Formats: sequence, C-alpha cells, structure tokens
Amino acid sequence: MSFRGMIGAAVLALLASSAATIAAEQSRSAPKKLTLAAADAPVLSEAAKDMIPVAGRGQISQFGELTRLTFDMSQSVAVTAFVLTDPKRVIVDLPEVSFASDPLKERPASPAKPGQSTAQPNGKTGVILTYRSGLFAQGKSRIVIDLAEPARISRAVVEKKDDHQGFRLVVELALTDPATFAKEASLSQQSMAKAAPTTPAQKPSGSESKPLAESKPLVVLDPGHGGIDAGAHGADSILEKDIVFEFAKTLAARLRQEGKYRVLLTRNQDVFVPLAERVRIARSAGADLFLSIHADILSDGSGVSGATIYTMSDRASDAQAARVAEKENMSDTFAGLDSKEERGGINDILFDLARRETRRYSQHFSNTLADYLKDHMRLNKNPQRSAGFQVLKAPDVPSALLEIGYLSNDKDLVQMRSSQWREQATASAARAIDSFFTSRGPAEPAKMPTASPKGGQANGVAPVLQ
Repeated sequence: MSFRGMIGAAVLALLASSAATIAAEQSRSAPKKLTLAAADAPVLSEAAKDMIPVAGRGQISQFGELTRLTFDMSQSVAVTAFVLTDPKRVIVDLPEVSFASDPLKERPASPAKPGQSTAQPNGKTGVILTYRSGLFAQGKSRIVIDLAEPARISRAVVEKKDDHQGFRLVVELALTDPATFAKEASLSQQSMAKAAPTTPAQKPSGSESKPLAESKPLVVLDPGHGGIDAGAHGADSILEKDIVFEFAKTLAARLRQEGKYRVLLTRNQDVFVPLAERVRIARSAGADLFLSIHADILSDGSGVSGATIYTMSDRASDAQAARVAEKENMSDTFAGLDSKEERGGINDILFDLARRETRRYSQHFSNTLADYLKDHMRLNKNPQRSAGFQVLKAPDVPSALLEIGYLSNDKDLVQMRSSQWREQATASAARAIDSFFTSRGPAEPAKMPTASPKGGQANGVAPVLQ
C-alpha cells in the first residue's frame, strides 16, 4: 500500500476538495519575452540548423561608463534581457546554448588596461560582480549577472563581429540611480508569467503496465542544483551539481537492478529545476519516498567532514542546519528566478495532520539512513539535523535531504570522486531504503472531523494522487 493510503483515505478525500492545486500554489514566475535585438541569422545548411549554438569564453571589459560582457557565438540567436532586485541582477535569456567554459573560472582577476578587463580591488569589473551561465530549462539557456550597483541595460544583442567572421553576444550595462533600477525591476516582475519553467522528469521505471494497487513503491531521487545553478564548487573546479548527479544515477541504477522499486529522477541531465517543481514532480508521480542529494562546503571548515541527513522542520535544529537550509533555498534566486516567499501558508487542520504524519515517517527514514550509511560513509559528528528546506515541503511524501560530504574537506572530496566509494555508499543507501519500506508497517489513519473548521474549505492543496 502506498504511503498516502497508509495515512488514511479520509485525509486524501478531504484534501481533494481543496480549491487550489499544488502546481498553482508552488509555481514560480517566468519572464515574458522582452526581446531587445538580434542580428539577422546567417544562411545555414539543414545540418547546421540542428546544431546547438556554441558560446565561447566570456569577457568583461570597461568602456567609459559602460560595462560590457561579451561571448563569441557560433551563430546568431534571439536575446531577452531584464533586471531583477533582491539581489540586484541582470537576466539574459537565450535559446539553448552550449557554453564553452565555466563562468566560475571567469571572475576578473587582473589589473586594469585601457579597453580591456578592469579588475577592481573589491573583485568587480564596472557594475558586474560576477556572472554564471547554463541550461535553465528544456531548450532555454540563461546568463545571470550579479550587480555591484544599480544598472540599466544599454544593449543586449547578438551581432556580427567586426571581421564578419562569426558573431558576438554583447550585453552592455550602464550605471543608473536606485529609483530607476527599482522601477525597471518592478516592471520585470509584473510581466512575469504565472508558471515556472518545468523540466519533464524521467518516467518511473517499471510503472508502465502495473495497476496502481499492485505497483512497487516509487522512490524519487533529487540530484541538487543543475544547469545554471552549479551549487558549491571545490578544488580543481569540482562542482556540486556533477558530484551529486553521479551519486543519484548510481543509486537509481542499483535500486532498479534490485527490482523492488520504481525510480524517478527530478533531472536526468545538467539542467536547472526550480525547487517547487522538484516537489511537484514527486507529488504528481505519487512518490512513496523523496531523497534530495547534495554536498556541502565551508569556507573555513576544512576540518569538518562527513555526511549529514536533514529533515523538514519549521525551526532549525541548530545554526549549522539553518545555514545549510538558507543556502539551498537560494537555488531559485541564484538561477535568476524572482523567488519571493509564498505568503499565507497552509493552515488547515486536515493538511496539518497529513503533514505531521509525513514528518514522522521522514524522521524514521532519517534514522534508518544514518544507521546504514555509517558502514561505508563517514558521518558528521551531528549527522541528523532539521530545518526549513523548501525542497522537503511535500506534505504527503516522506522526504529527506542527504549531504554526502564536504567539498571543502580533502578526504571527503577524494571519496566523492571515487566510483568505488560511490558504489559502496549507494549500496548502504539502498539497504536503508529496503529497511524503511520493510519496517515502517501500517500507520494509524489520521482521525479528522468531517468538515473543515468554521465551515470553510480546506485551505490547502488538492493532492495529485491517482
């Protein structure tokens, strides 16, 4: 029986009468097209039309009052650009582009020269602090520019190079006053669409022909970050998004090989997936367990090591848990979404009962996972913590977040890069998942009134169970 059946059909029937769906309640806004300019596309062969455009290494330069970010391009593409505040950013949207280098390596670091990159003592060039790029959604790439000061977009265009040998993406920024910047950012926010970009997830393996009542438990694995959001980065330019993706793929392969579970990944390539979309993927698929996989980093904590398991709570268990949750919850903002906190939480008593029961099972899974992981994975001195992680907010799916180690610790980093360690660690995680589903037993159905309090409707979300 699925987890949702275990917490009582009464909960689900009453939740199903909710006025809003989870997708609508957790949606993020996406910008409408505000195309500034694009050069005429060259005449291409049919084969060339199928090729993804390639962008070279980014260059930041200062020309008088203008700060310019440029990329050599293999072909012309349409450009959409706008500004956002809190924090101050310029967002540049493009069709899917293959970026030839990682912007994490391209922060200005050399003294100023006329007409060339001009690094300043505080590490910024002109109005640009730094930037990043990557796949933002299927068929869509994005560049996010962090601003040191309010700026306006003077130009955002792909144009032919002076020698007519190829193309160049040019983003020119000029200083502006805070009031004008705030007004432009407000206009950008007002023009946002009502839904965030979604990333189709893998179809759960083994679910094609099985009736729901007979289907195997569905485990959703969530490799953190992805695409434009690289997550933490360690020595030798090792990126969190790559480390955790390899771990998730290895665990998924092991679970599928055992044949006891259906398995789904929230992303199966290097693409950005909004936090709310990760939750929606799990809920709409009818997940019985959700495990988000990450890797931590501390700027001054090379002596801190080991894996940590987090569960959802309204109040952080300690300062370290609060720090990690704050960092992980910034993923949408880092990728250029206007991720304002959702107001008016879900307070209905029926919803709260379901959520409490789910958190009880989440804690049970955390205990089980910690017990099994210690066989092949160093655990943090305080391996079980809790905080308000956005990605763990599904009210009806037991959820946990596993930080597999610290990129800032040399020993952890060596392990995380080792395929042998990965095989051993995922074997332990698979045994923990086996134990969780074997030992949890049937739950007592939640007892609830037959109507919402004070005659109102359930102020929650309609479950997407089938």
